[in-house]
Amino acid sequence: MKISYNWIKNYLYLNLPTDEVATLLTDTGLEVEGIEVVESIKGGLKGVVIGEVLTKIQHPNADRLSLTTVNIGEDEPLQIVCGAPNVAVGQKVPVATVGTWLYDDDDKFKIKKGKIRGEESAGMICGEDELGLGENTDGIMVLDAKAKAGMP
Repeated sequence: MKISYNWIKNYLYLNLPTDEVATLLTDTGLEVEGIEVVESIKGGLKGVVIGEVLTKIQHPNADRLSLTTVNIGEDEPLQIVCGAPNVAVGQKVPVATVGTWLYDDDDKFKIKKGKIRGEESAGMICGEDELGLGENTDGIMVLDAKAKAGMP
């Protein structure tokens, strides 16, 4: 029989790692055959933080790209090249930082610092489809204005 750890936590106050709970259950006479980690979002959004778009200008070498500066709660804002038509100053947006892995079905790709059409880009402003949160491909995901820059 498979039992969800989250279901168990509905009935017992547990502030322990999953493997310790498995040991406790085994010690009380219940067999724990294995532990499966199930992620509702592939990768769990590790490395994705809330950013605030501070500036947006036309990319000098591309008609459909923008150069943005984005505050992610660090000392210096990031320059990010963005191709979404709906990016605007003041928006709170999800930002995949350098080193973050994003998934597209079974394929995955790592966000790297690089140049796009001659301009530095240090991250990616994401749409809901790129994060696995929905099917909308119309542009970036705009978050609630109350969201705090830098929060995961």
